[in-house]
Amino acid sequence: MPKRKAAAPNRAFKVADQIQRDLTELIARELKDPRVGMVTIQGVEVTPDYAHAKIYFSVLTGDVAATTEALNQAAGFLRSGLFKRIHIHTVPTLHFLFDRTTERAADMNALIAQAVASRSKEE
Repeated sequence: MPKRKAAAPNRAFKVADQIQRDLTELIARELKDPRVGMVTIQGVEVTPDYAHAKIYFSVLTGDVAATTEALNQAAGFLRSGLFKRIHIHTVPTLHFLFDRTTERAADMNALIAQAVASRSKEE
């Protein structure tokens, strides 16, 4: 029995990975909403029952709020596209969330560069 429990999280990661790959392709090729610019899917978290999936994304160009709204409005369309591609019993309901990780990393890099610059001026 312990092997069965160990396999379940691995399957969830595989499903999340497949959803990420398929969503990337669906958004790029089939989603025609002008509010959705250059979107990168950063990660996918699937609930244990596969009922819901949080899709974390970043935006290279475009308005974050408009892109979030457009993606969440297109969630049903994207879910039906996933249903045709992924062969699992339950395709999760999609919830798109803006991922601020790259934004925070850029802010941290700027702060570090500023601290290094001020330190070198003092010496």
